[in-house]
Order: sequence, then C-alpha cells, then structure tokens
Amino acid sequence: MDSFTEHTSFYIDGGLQQPLGSETYTVIGASTEEPIGRVPVAGGKDIDAAATAARRALDSPGAPWPTASPAERADAMERFADAIQARADQFGRLVSRENGMPIAMSPRANAHSTAAILRYYAGLARTFEWEERRPSFTGTTTLVRREPVGVVGAIVPWNYPQTLAIMKVAPALAAGCAIVLKPALETSLDAYLLAEAAAEAGLPPGVLNIVPGALEAGESLVAHPGVDKIGFTGSTPAGRSIAEVCGRLLRPVTLELGGKSAAIVLDDADLDATIKGLPGISFFNNGQTCYGSTRLLAPASRYAEILDAVSAMASGLRVGDPLDPATAVGPVVSAAQRERIEGYIASGHSEGARLTAGGGRPAGLDRGWYVEPTVFADVRPDMTIFREEIFGPVLVVTPYSSDDEAVALANDSEYGLGGTVWTTDEERGTAIARRVRTGSIGVNGYRLDFNSPFGGRRASGLGRELGPEGLNAYLELQSVYLPA
Repeated sequence: MDSFTEHTSFYIDGGLQQPLGSETYTVIGASTEEPIGRVPVAGGKDIDAAATAARRALDSPGAPWPTASPAERADAMERFADAIQARADQFGRLVSRENGMPIAMSPRANAHSTAAILRYYAGLARTFEWEERRPSFTGTTTLVRREPVGVVGAIVPWNYPQTLAIMKVAPALAAGCAIVLKPALETSLDAYLLAEAAAEAGLPPGVLNIVPGALEAGESLVAHPGVDKIGFTGSTPAGRSIAEVCGRLLRPVTLELGGKSAAIVLDDADLDATIKGLPGISFFNNGQTCYGSTRLLAPASRYAEILDAVSAMASGLRVGDPLDPATAVGPVVSAAQRERIEGYIASGHSEGARLTAGGGRPAGLDRGWYVEPTVFADVRPDMTIFREEIFGPVLVVTPYSSDDEAVALANDSEYGLGGTVWTTDEERGTAIARRVRTGSIGVNGYRLDFNSPFGGRRASGLGRELGPEGLNAYLELQSVYLPA
C-alpha cells in the first residue's frame, strides 16, 4: 500500500482516458519528503474532454442519468457510499501520506464522512419535493419544478480532499447533474480511489469525471462554455478570481473560502473542558482547517490562567509520524506551506507578540514538513497574525475586557466562516454566538452538521454547502403556468 504509485490516465466518461498533454506531477510525502506517486496533469484539452463527456451524459438521447428517477439516483449514490466505505483504510492511509493528516482522523475525514454525506443526500433525493403545484393569484395553478443546473465544475483543495469533494459531488448527483471534479495535485492519488469507487458503484459514463490539475485546468474549467455551475473550496484570492469570471459569464458559483475564526472564552468558562476541546478546533489537521478557531479571545480577568493552560496544551500535543495513531499533529502539506507558516511566526516576533509555546521545528524530526504547535500571546488586532489566515498550527491569544469587546474583536476580520464560544451558561453563549457575524459557530465545541448549511460571509465565501440548502445550490427553478 505504501509503494510508489503511478497513474497515467484520467477518469473520463466512465473509464480511463489518456491525457492529451505530457506534463506530470510527482506527489511528495509530507512526512518523508520522498516521492510517493506520479499523476498526469490536466490541461485545457483534458478539461474539454471531461466537460464534453459530462454534457453528453446529460444531453445525449437515451442517456440513463437524465431519465433516472430520484430513487434511482439515490440507489446509485448509496452504492457509491458503500464502495467508498469499503476503501476507508486505503483512503485514510493515502491521504495521511499525501498531506500529513493524522491517521487517527484520516479514515473518518476521508471515507466515513464522505460516505455519510452521500447517504444523507441520497435520502434527501428520495423525500425532496421536486415539483409542487401552487395556487395562482389569478385563480389558476403554477407548477414549480426543480431541475438539475446541468454540468458542474468542482474544484477542491488538498486539506480535506475527499470530504470537500463529496460536499459538491453528493448534492450534484442528487440533483441529477454531471460533474467534472478537479482535485488538487498534492492529494491527487486518493482521487483515483474515488474513481475506482465510482466505477464500482456503476455511475453512468460521464456523470462523474476526475481530472487532477493545476492553474490551467482550473481556469479552463471555470470558463468552459459547457459548464453550468462552479463549486469551489480554496483560498480567498483564488475565489475572488473565480467569482469575477463567473460574474462575467452569469454563471452560478458556490465559494467556500478562507477563515480566521475566533474562539471566545467567556469569564465563566470551564477551563478544563475548554482546554480539552481546543485541540479539535484550533490544531485539527495540523492547523490546516478553514473553519478552525485560530484567534483565542480571553477575558482579562482570567487571561494569565487561560494563557498558561493553552500554552501547556499546545506544548503537550504529540507531534510526529502521521501514520502513528498516537500522533496529534503531523507535518503540513509541503515545504512551501511550512515556509509560509514560518514567515507568519517571524511576523509575530517582529510585531511584538509574545511566544509562549512552539515557534520552531520539532526536535528529532529532521525529515518531513513539521512545525511545532505554536501559541502567541498579547496579540493586538493590528498585527498580521491576528488578521491573516496562517493555515498551520499557530494559535494567537488576545485579551478582552467585556462581552461587547469580545464580540467586536471576533467581528474585526474580513472573514466570517466559523467560530466558537466557551461558557458554562449555554443561554449566554448562544446569545454571544448570535452576535458574531459568521456562517457557523459552535457553543462549547464545533460539530459540523451535514443537515445544516455551511459556508462563510464576506471574504469567507458565497453560498452554502450541506443541508437542503446544499442541494438547492445545484438546482434551477422553472414555473409552468397552467391554464384555468
């Protein structure tokens, strides 16, 4: 399983197709800095082939997907979920090798959750009101129909490659769309496992096409004339560029972008429970989590106590081999990502923040792109590390003097994706949560709910994924005005 894996084809039109270019990409293991695989890199012509196959799957006379009932689509999705579930160990281990995700969470994040999302949307497809008759104010009736948006271009990053892909693929399949999925090159090997599962599930040719690529492939997909909608998860700068193209083309787009979320620790918080919960929302997946609470706001009355506990927690997290079940923090995805994180750590030093944990590379781990879990104290709102998304295991701590100031600090950001409130008074915590301008927020934890909308405000994105709202994003509405 851990040998070098080479792929020479793309998954297009229900089978393997040779690339139309010669460029390849070598996938490097995050913990070993050694090559673990090689894949072809999609160019514009490959994207065109995939988009053409997707269009054919929807428009060709006699194509099975457009005529399938919602129940038949749901059956196919459940077979797809079963095929993914059967490969859970393979998905988990492969993604851990690719991007450094600790193996203790990787099978759940890359197989169990993806299968659950598919099953959720399969169930929704069976019960969704695809058509309804509404009485008209003229005394007649209007038939309101919900139909698939068409061909979907889905572009996903490397941090949660399977979950983020299925958050687009599952509602698109439930709606009756066809998809061109462009995975990130850093985690392209696991995309071929997804193709295997799709083929085993018997998805009709062209309904799901998988073409790993870089900037050229992404730009070609976003602007392709045969694509009807874009679903994107990634950085805010990339999201802005995609939004500009989609705006010019009047093409619907869902964007789930960056974050710089706040953890508000109220003065009545149970410190032991807070410290127990923080690793899962501040250092989860080595800090490579878009909704992570990476700004901790602590009451001035308990600032020293909370800071000491948070710093001790970070220093005590086990850093090491992502394939070791005891590892809490593995390496980040690449040398470039580590350099970026280290640049932010240097910025924290130069702007006067006080380092209380980590800040360097862990001793004894000479290979792999490791960064120590890091905590900065006395971080002011004007500091770079308070304002910009670091996307690594770095937590910044800022004091506040009142609930109003805590809310103001939480909202003092161009982002608005996640967040948490920590308190022993659920009613008070909920009241604070309501005041934070963010797409999602948890009280005494953060548990992503497949049945509820997920997404961001402002620089954190447009639109929502998950829940019935995630299905609506892949539908078009048609009103049929019936005669009296």
